[in-house]
Amino acid sequence: MPGERKWYVVQTYASYEKRVKDDLTQRIKAMKMQDKIFNVLIPTETNIVVKDGKSREVTRKLYPSYVMIEMVLDEQSWYTVRHTPGVTGFIGAGTHPMPLSQEEVDRIMSGMKNAEENPRLEIDLKPGDTVRVISEGSTKGFTGSVIEVNPKKGKVKFKHEILGGAVVEMDYRALEKI
Repeated sequence: MPGERKWYVVQTYASYEKRVKDDLTQRIKAMKMQDKIFNVLIPTETNIVVKDGKSREVTRKLYPSYVMIEMVLDEQSWYTVRHTPGVTGFIGAGTHPMPLSQEEVDRIMSGMKNAEENPRLEIDLKPGDTVRVISEGSTKGFTGSVIEVNPKKGKVKFKHEILGGAVVEMDYRALEKI
């Protein structure tokens, strides 16, 4: 139905998503298209990456080379988006842009919200790695071999060399890779 707000996806050159978003936002204002193009979104998730005992937040694109746009599709809005530098085209059948279904939009939005509220933990340890306990306490300085990594809980199981090969589970922040 013409005149209806829907979400569309455009493909961009590799790594041009932010540039396309910024350029399109400027074009919307310059061409007075605020009543037809409403939102420009790069779906992302934020993860906490733990490497060498240090944690940092990393934002990753869920769909590299794609940008979502909420708009009313007509000749003017299509032209504005399609002729934005870095845009290679709309996703759709042939030359006809296809809107995302409401279910797809809801899934993407809830996935982004969930990733924001509960960032995924990525721990740079794998079975077979050697670790040392760096936390304070009686086990400080002990070493062992990683058996299992559970990023959801932030726990690492390792075989303790000094305690006769006993399996110990500790918080990843108490360990460093050696």
